[in-house]
Amino acid sequence: MTMAYVGILTQQRRNNFRSTILLLLFPVLVLVLSYVVYLFAHAHKIQEAGLSWFDAFFLKDFLANVAPFVIGGVAIWFLIAYWGNTTIINNAVHSKPLERKENMRVYNLVENLCMQSGMKMPRVNVIQDNSLNAFASGINEKTYTVTLTTGIIQKLNDQELEGVIAHELMHIKNRDVRLLIISIVFVGIFAFISQIALRMLFFSNMSGGRSSGGGGNRGGGGQALMWLVVIAVAAVGYFFTILMKFAISRKREYMADAGAAEMTRNPHALASALRKISGNPNVDAITREDVAQLFIEHPIAKKKTFMSTLFATHPPIEKRIAVLEAF
Repeated sequence: MTMAYVGILTQQRRNNFRSTILLLLFPVLVLVLSYVVYLFAHAHKIQEAGLSWFDAFFLKDFLANVAPFVIGGVAIWFLIAYWGNTTIINNAVHSKPLERKENMRVYNLVENLCMQSGMKMPRVNVIQDNSLNAFASGINEKTYTVTLTTGIIQKLNDQELEGVIAHELMHIKNRDVRLLIISIVFVGIFAFISQIALRMLFFSNMSGGRSSGGGGNRGGGGQALMWLVVIAVAAVGYFFTILMKFAISRKREYMADAGAAEMTRNPHALASALRKISGNPNVDAITREDVAQLFIEHPIAKKKTFMSTLFATHPPIEKRIAVLEAF
């Protein structure tokens, strides 16, 4: 079985479309969640007034007085995280810039591939780790970066390392990295909301335990509402995480492999590199699942189960090797 590369422009259009859909879908989900919380917070008013949960008054009040703050908060978070993603990712993986004088070999490989494909050369970063892994990141030409572990630089030959670098450059050309950055930002927002809700629940329980007396029912109602908030946020966050993984699609790795094979005209070198990477891809510094999506192979050690395979962000590396060897 072979997988033909569909073309850079087609892949760019697909990823731009997906990015737009995600940008539109996320505020809608946040507003729906916020409205549910708003209704529960006003449950006593609804019951006292004998109104329906779907009464237009509450929707109008929410849209006029609550929704602008929700959208404003999300927009501010998104802009800060979107434009600060390079620093966030570098801190998460503990990467450092690789100077040209430190490793001319790597710079020559990157520079030659960029000249060959008409790309502006991205930054080159390195992670001090003996594992074999790499990833691309960034949202524009100023921030595009190819990051390599010291292990992959030392243990692959020139042809294999060229194949890996070409794979990461294809992620940049296809604009996979921009789509992935958007997903990381959105998932991070849900994770933050969940943490805040859990802390509020914890302090609510602590204060409720200290002040047991006449306000027991009110405290119990508040705790129940917080449980609902936590459950709702966790459910939506989990759903959105799964949605992101499938929207981004595991095909992006196949497409980057195919593009790299055409760029280097040496698919077997990339296949050989992937085989070596599969033996030691786990990067000690990586603990965040959202950042792990960026790597050429998943960098966090985990047991293979049916569920982990079903919701994996990366296709099985054995299948990728088989496709490359069939070119």
